[in-house]
Amino acid sequence: MKQQLASQEGVLFAIPAIIWGSTWYAITFQLGTVDPLYSVSYRFVLAGVLLIAYCLMRKIPLRFTPQQHARILQQALFLFGINYWLTYVSEQYITSALVAILFSLIIFMNVIFGRIFLNNPIRKQVVFGAILGLTGTILIFQPELAKYEGGDQTLLGLGLCTLGVVSASLGNITSAYNQRHQLPVLSTNALGMLYGGLSMFLIALLTGRSLSFEFTIPYITSLIYLAVFGSIIAFGAYLTLIGKIGPDKAAYALVIVPLIAIFVSVVMEGYQLRLISGFGIILLILGNVVALRKV
Repeated sequence: MKQQLASQEGVLFAIPAIIWGSTWYAITFQLGTVDPLYSVSYRFVLAGVLLIAYCLMRKIPLRFTPQQHARILQQALFLFGINYWLTYVSEQYITSALVAILFSLIIFMNVIFGRIFLNNPIRKQVVFGAILGLTGTILIFQPELAKYEGGDQTLLGLGLCTLGVVSASLGNITSAYNQRHQLPVLSTNALGMLYGGLSMFLIALLTGRSLSFEFTIPYITSLIYLAVFGSIIAFGAYLTLIGKIGPDKAAYALVIVPLIAIFVSVVMEGYQLRLISGFGIILLILGNVVALRKV
């Protein structure tokens, strides 16, 4: 029984890590013509509509109390809206390497917020594993960071990205809280993604951004991939994992994401690994083993 549970957790861990590792490449097709706020909106509205349709077909309940809807909206704004909006915008000022490193901090934020809001214990092996993983991530991207010259807008990009990580972490904690109060992952994701997408669309309109859409194969196919795989499947697995092992350990999947992204870049973009990057990969894997080991 324990082996079966461990196997299920391993699958739930691998799915978001692998998928989100590939979405770094897919997101590049979303930037440019369409305002990032609208791209985020399209992604989660599409994901929400598809999930709601699935729930209706399977007769999965979507009826909640007003208080429960408020908690779903809170999760949506943190996890399916503000988080991605700030991340997309920050990449206009800083490199994807810096964004990847900053998102590695979500483990520490989940530990802190989990202690504050959920009264979760602080597990030393998770913190130690996270430190190893963060160090490995920095080493992986060291060649790119060495070439980077910060400008006047660097601090703005770092600040926006950090706020995005805080938002993502609070979304993780809200999901854990909702699951503790028996809100099912599938139906809360369905409504939450729709709420998050519509909220970002409303913000875009209120801030006077020109409504636009790119009718090209790369934009549309990447949008569908991000909605179905990057949102529906990856978030479904990741938030279920949060309910099973806690937000601190589950967040380690996000530290593995840059590693997957590196291999995608090697295959799709001809990225060349350096010796120091290889050492970083070893530290990242070692941190994974430490953080997820049973105690």
